Amino acid sequence: MLHQHTTSTPPRLILGSSSVYRKELLSRLGLPFETMAPDIDETPHSGETPQATALRLAREKAAAIATRAGAALVIGSDQVATLDDLQIGKPGNHANALKQLQMMRGREVIFHTALCLWDGRRADAASTAQLCNVQTLVRFRDLDDAELDAYLRIEQPYDCAGSAKNEGLGIAILESIRSDDPTALTGLPLIALTSMLRQAGVRFFGTTPA
Repeated sequence: MLHQHTTSTPPRLILGSSSVYRKELLSRLGLPFETMAPDIDETPHSGETPQATALRLAREKAAAIATRAGAALVIGSDQVATLDDLQIGKPGNHANALKQLQMMRGREVIFHTALCLWDGRRADAASTAQLCNVQTLVRFRDLDDAELDAYLRIEQPYDCAGSAKNEGLGIAILESIRSDDPTALTGLPLIALTSMLRQAGVRFFGTTPA
């Protein structure tokens, strides 16, 4: 078990992401935090599994921020969507998004949401960084091209892996979601994160973590 570093003063907490979705999720915990954008290459490595890609990038994001942040808790997260073991990235534009939704309709897609908590207060931060991957199984409705096109023009989810915002209108093109953490699909698994923060000594509700 990692040594808990509990203090009466809340540690500096940094979200290593520029994602508005992750920022909104973290704000639910009521903890003061900052955001910094990690500047890393997110290209998957040759032969790398989707889960390995997500875990590596979550750790690299946290590590990149930690080099600038000093004695702080840094959160890194990354999400990779997969279908038939092929990685599905952010579409970037309407045409690519439509192709993604056409490929995924009527099928189940696995979303790997990896999380890293890097404790910059520790001298051994690199070897004790907490890591996990939360899988979410998402089945897309078998909708025709006209509906998929209409959805994309309304919500324009071009910055989302899988081309659908489940926290918005995108929920209407999904048939089912199965996961141990309902927040994982949006990009930051809060159940896993609160466990990591407790392990790092962060207090919730004004009490000392058990």
